[in-house]
Amino acid sequence: MLWTLVKVLLFFAFVAGLTWGGVMLLENGEPVRIVAAGQEFTLGPLQVVVGLFVLLFGLWLLLKVVSLLFAVLRFINGDETALSRYFDRNRERKGYRALADGMVALAAGENRVALSRAYKAEKLLGEPELTDLLVAQAAEAAGDNAKATEAYKRLLEHDRTRFVAIRGLLSQKVAEGDRETALKLAEKAFALKPRHAETQDILLKLQADAQDWKGARQTLQAKMRGGGLTKDVFRRRDAVLALQEAQGIMDESASIEAREAAIAANKQSPDLIPAAAMAARSLALAGNARGATRILKKAWEAQPHPDLAAAFAEIEPEESADARLKRFRALTAVHPDHPETRMLLAELNIAAEDFPAARRVLGDLVETKPTGRALALMAAIERGEGADEAAVRGWLAKALTAPRGPQWCCDKCQAIHAAWAPICDNCGGFDTLSWREPPQTATPSPTGTEMLPLLVNPPAPPAAPEPEPEVAEVIEPEVMDPPQPAPKQAKDDEPIDLAAIVRSAS
Repeated sequence: MLWTLVKVLLFFAFVAGLTWGGVMLLENGEPVRIVAAGQEFTLGPLQVVVGLFVLLFGLWLLLKVVSLLFAVLRFINGDETALSRYFDRNRERKGYRALADGMVALAAGENRVALSRAYKAEKLLGEPELTDLLVAQAAEAAGDNAKATEAYKRLLEHDRTRFVAIRGLLSQKVAEGDRETALKLAEKAFALKPRHAETQDILLKLQADAQDWKGARQTLQAKMRGGGLTKDVFRRRDAVLALQEAQGIMDESASIEAREAAIAANKQSPDLIPAAAMAARSLALAGNARGATRILKKAWEAQPHPDLAAAFAEIEPEESADARLKRFRALTAVHPDHPETRMLLAELNIAAEDFPAARRVLGDLVETKPTGRALALMAAIERGEGADEAAVRGWLAKALTAPRGPQWCCDKCQAIHAAWAPICDNCGGFDTLSWREPPQTATPSPTGTEMLPLLVNPPAPPAAPEPEPEVAEVIEPEVMDPPQPAPKQAKDDEPIDLAAIVRSAS
């Protein structure tokens, strides 16, 4: 509002100044005499000013006419002129409109329309850096991989679009299953932009699939330096990769390097159960039983696991059952009420043939958490105590249909794995396996295995009531018959003659 007022005041001041100047020229200015071609012209001051303005306008108009003539001559000669620039701008405007329509069609899922608009924009604009990208994306969305590949290869020729082209070709190779070429493309994309998060994830997954654990650890470090991972997550995942690297070295029978790599993996993440078990085995092979015990005890404190108990048993493979039971107190005293600890103690007592102790340790675990392993241990206890075979088969049948308890389960897709692995075989998730109970479904089995325990060990039928004894009436016969010979007792393999028994009784 204030600026508008200032502009109005300036306009009035300018008009007032012109008016005042014109009045001063009319009142005080002397006339100007001009002699040309033998003629004399006398002009007043105001007429001189107006004449000067007219002369300047004429010169400007003359220059425009001359430039127009030169433009026509250049147009005839084939040079760029305003006329050609007009047509170029019109073509450019249509090209950008087609490019925008193609982007909108691609976002709307109209892939064929987007592809046609992309070709039109490519023809009108002549800028492959823009149109090739739209052509590639539209062709890829429409399922024409050949055209998409050609467009991406053209984009490789420009520095600004080389990374985009490599990413496009990378996604195509991953979809086709060409892991070797995809890994090379991912490495090139990573070299161009090391901080690109998606490229880091793809390269890490491809390196893990190719079992290039050393390269995967370098990629993981770059991801951490770029801010894509926290230090805790980095330590855990680097321990997973170090563990896989140690397993590869172990397969090559390089025990020293394997021992160092396994211990390094365990130091990175002490709660990683496979790393703790491998590090303990490596130290046990080197004769360091105390170090192996310390590692397994620390991992057992984080989470009891059967693999830790197996590695602890391998420290002294030749010991007796009683000595092993005594040595295992280093683990069993940590979490005495944990189900894994109770089942471990039951196994040790069964091995020592102390079946009452095994039953006491197992306690009510078969009722509160009836897993297949606990029920199988109960069957072993029953057999060790001399129970009949029907009772043993009943416990085994229950173990067959009971849940298996904690397993290696993927946190992402809930897939169950028999052994730990860094990558889920089902969904491809990295470091998603955890030791826990998978979600159980309450659907009945199609084979009817829920009735198997009752079929193997059916409940005893209720006892029938005993009949009351009847008092026999004694009748004295008038005439006593001579005694009849007793019937012969039938042998086990001879049929019993019921008619003879009836005749003898009468």
